[in-house]
Parts: sequence; structure tokens; C-alpha cells
Amino acid sequence: MMERTVGIWLIGALGSVSTTVILGALALRKGLTAATGMVTATEAFSDLGLAHVEKMEFGGCDIRTGSLREAAQQFARETGCIDPGLLSSVESELARIEPNVVQGTATNCGDAIETLATAPSPCSVSIREEIARITACLDKFKTEKELDELVVVNLASTEPVLEFRDCHRDLSAFESCVDRNDRSVVRASTIYSYAAIRSGCPYINFTPSSGALFPALAALAEREGVPVMGNDGKTGETLVKSALAPMFMCRNLEIMSWEGFNILGNLDGRLLDHPENKESKLLSKDAVLSKILGYTPHSQVHINFVPSLSDQKTAWDFIHFKGFLGAKMSVQFVWQGYDSLLAAPLVLDLVRWAELAKRRGEAGLMPHLACYFKDPLGVSEHRLYEQFRMLTEYADHVRRGERTPTRLS
Repeated sequence: MMERTVGIWLIGALGSVSTTVILGALALRKGLTAATGMVTATEAFSDLGLAHVEKMEFGGCDIRTGSLREAAQQFARETGCIDPGLLSSVESELARIEPNVVQGTATNCGDAIETLATAPSPCSVSIREEIARITACLDKFKTEKELDELVVVNLASTEPVLEFRDCHRDLSAFESCVDRNDRSVVRASTIYSYAAIRSGCPYINFTPSSGALFPALAALAEREGVPVMGNDGKTGETLVKSALAPMFMCRNLEIMSWEGFNILGNLDGRLLDHPENKESKLLSKDAVLSKILGYTPHSQVHINFVPSLSDQKTAWDFIHFKGFLGAKMSVQFVWQGYDSLLAAPLVLDLVRWAELAKRRGEAGLMPHLACYFKDPLGVSEHRLYEQFRMLTEYADHVRRGERTPTRLS
């Protein structure tokens, strides 16, 4: 493969995950870290000609103003898990990237998020005008950096649920609503994804925000020849669920209850303390069990904000199950990790997969990426090992130079 220049446009560029993505890529470029956590860095995918992370260019947008260097320093200070020497060694590169971070949009994304905006989106600006502004930002970045491809990744805060209407299922109807400036049918995530698709940029929704990739937008992506995928990156408790729940099926053990208690302390945790934002997250986390098991045990997911934890998150899960002769038994596990450090390598993976898909002429949803998401669009399979098989099968198609089936699920 000829060396291609690939850009990553990060929505929520000053957030913890985006900052960690950039830090990680710069550290890889300088040989200061290993690619631990990146699935695409394993031997299984080493021969696919994926884009080099070390060569990627970074830009993005945020509704807050600030310095990327300050965001990185704050993250390192609060977590204590970033080597100060690493931070110093990439400071000049962070400074070079800072001008590439522009003002985002907070259109109709709920009170909790709008209060963060340094310059909230004015109501006098139409949806079409806001889309045009974001599109212009993407096009300008592509031109200035002479990019062969630009992948847009949504890492912004979780929005309240967007209640779907008929127009969200039909592209023509949705376009008509946008033309009428019906703000009730969009959120900020909708504007970003629409602008990305119209600009020909592969788009990844790493958030649970339902406004980012509904059926009408997936249809638009397919029509425009743009690969897209979401929703909600699978990094912790749900990852364990999707691996552990099939074990009970394999042993014909009945799960009666599965209770999950989550505490986290970063900005994501603060916003999820708001009920309307939390609802979006719970929808993607709660649905996994019933889809794997084929029945619905008593199950609740609890998310609580604990400021002192910063980027660290802890999940305690209690599984109550029934065995032979009706014996009731239990399994408990505790998952502790840094939210952003778990997510960042997956984001880099997804950018590489999205660029490859675009290069191969693929369009619309990328079901082979299901293992990366809590609620993978267009995929009914939620067992982690089967989702990973979908990814390895896709890789085999790439090696053989074959067209990929529309649905691998």
C-alpha cells in the first residue's frame, strides 16, 4: 500500500478520551509506548495494510474552549498514570495540533451538556447553516493537511435519548424536516454525522447518543459511499458481560439476576448523573443480556458519579444463577480501569478499520466491527467470541481481495 495520509477528526476534542487518543498516537510515533490494547496491532491483522497510526493527523471540535496541552496535563495530574516524561516529549506536537481544534455545536443536546458550552449554538442559526459550518471545518482540515482520508469519531458527552419518529427511518422525510428547520428531529450528534457523511468522511459513533446514526443517516451513508458504525464503545462491564454470559448458556445454567453497580468520576460520570443523559447509557448497557440469553433475567445497571475517582471507573457485578436440582449459586466480579485508557486504543483501531473500508469502496454500516460496541448497529449477535469471529472473517475477505458480504451477522 502506498503511504496514505489519514486524519482523525475528534468530536469532543478536549475531553479525556480524545486527549488520550492523541497522546497515545504521539507516543507511538516516538516509540515511547507499545500498542497494548489495540486489536489491530496483533498478529492476526498485521498483513491487512491498515493505515499507520504514527502518520495520522489530528483535528476536531469541542463546545468548550481550552488548550489541548492543559487538557493532557490535567488528565495526567488527576489519574497519575501518565509518565511526566512522555507528556514533556510530546508537548510541541500537542501545541501544533491545538489550532486544529475549533468550536463545535451544542444544538439541542440537553441542558446538562449545553451548560458546558463556552459559546452555545445560537438559535438564530438554522440546521442547514450549522451543518454547512461543520462541513466547511472538515473540508478545510482535509485541504490544509492534504489528507487522503479523514475519519470522524464522536467522543462527545452522552446526549439525552432522541425519540425516533417516522422521519428518522426515511431519508427523504428527514431531509424535509431539516429543510423546514425542525430542530426537534436533530441533536448535535445528528449535525456532526450528517456533515461527516456529506463530506465523504467515514464516521464512528463511540457514544450512546441515539441521534448520531439512525436508519435515515445509515441510508444516506450507503448512498454517499461512506462507511459508518456505532453505537457506544464497549470497554468495561459490558465487555465482560458479552464474554461471560455465553458461559452460562454453554453449561445450561439459568441466570436469575444480574445486577451491575458502576461508579466513575470524570466529566462523563458528571453528565450521566443527569437522568435524561443516563437513560441513553442505560439503554445500551441493559439490552445486552437478553439479546445473548434469549430470555430476560432480573437485571439492573446502576451508574453513580463519584468525583474523587476522576477517570477511573469501577463496576461490581453480582450474578445469581440456578443449577442442578434448583441449587442457587452466584458469581461476583469487580472491574476497575481507566475509562479513557481503555477506550483510546479502540478508537485508533476503529479509525484504521474505517479507512480500510472506505479504501475498499464499502459503504453504510460496518457490522464486522460489532465487537467494539455495546449496541452494534445492524447486528443481532452480542456474544463477544462470535462478534470477534465476524472481524476475523472480514479480515479473511480482505486478504483474498473479495467483496465483503453486506451482513456478516
